[in-house]
Amino acid sequence: MATRSGPPPIVYILAFLVLAGVGGWFFFGRKPATNTGSNTPVASQAPASNTWSSQFPQLAAVPGGTVVRVDGSTSMVKINSFLRNGFQGQYPGTTVAAQANGSSGGIQALLEGRVDIAAISRPLKPQEQSEGLVAVPVTSDAIALVVGVGNPLSGGLTQAQVRDIFQGRITNWSVVGGPNRQIRAINRPSISGTHHAFKQLVLNGGNFGTTGNITTMDRDATTPMLRELRDDGIGYATYDQVKNQQTVRAVAVDGATPAFSSYPYQRTLYYVYKNPPSEAVKAFLGYVFSPQGQQAVAAASY
Repeated sequence: MATRSGPPPIVYILAFLVLAGVGGWFFFGRKPATNTGSNTPVASQAPASNTWSSQFPQLAAVPGGTVVRVDGSTSMVKINSFLRNGFQGQYPGTTVAAQANGSSGGIQALLEGRVDIAAISRPLKPQEQSEGLVAVPVTSDAIALVVGVGNPLSGGLTQAQVRDIFQGRITNWSVVGGPNRQIRAINRPSISGTHHAFKQLVLNGGNFGTTGNITTMDRDATTPMLRELRDDGIGYATYDQVKNQQTVRAVAVDGATPAFSSYPYQRTLYYVYKNPPSEAVKAFLGYVFSPQGQQAVAAASY
């Protein structure tokens, strides 16, 4: 009788079972890959709000005559408007009175007791926190670099070029691929939260330049700044305020526009209250983090 050579049959059976198990895991057990490509469009959206929604639950009813006073960042005007309309619709007889005197102006008004909530487009400073102020994240946002539609600059800019323009080291469009013409860089006033966020995100904490081609606006308002751009200026604003404008366009930075996830100048917008929160603050923030309030925040981004 011939002698059988090679491994016994049980070895082949075990090997088959192992391979089948590995193959099954590979095809059925793995989580699908997430598309994180740099060209993925993103819209402004509220950060995870579970913590804040538990701290400020939505109220079933709010007393008629309740007034919520809000002041602060011009970047949050549209968000304030959408939330005001939703809150007043949800709770008849209530009023949300909103102004936009800049982030610093809103914080000052809050500290002086003239408003209930400050809307700000930068993080709180340590000194502000020490005075009992608490910042609640509302949504994410991008700071857009904008030029007039007639500006002959055809390409985008790098982060280094943007920094050099607003610090006065690049003063002519020809240096960045444009015509031989002076750049007019338009800055926002220091009361602006967007001004402070720009210093941190764009200038790496540095100061704006003092060259003659850099102009600082007298007040923190986006519309006058856009009018000043013409065909040789460059300015900056929250993306939601300019993305649907017909007279200006956003400049790509390192190949990405503010509509994409790889855009470098992203930030968080906040509502700030003074501890302990008043009943008006509890009511308003309870609405902000409710499903209806989150829908209003999302709608304000389009």
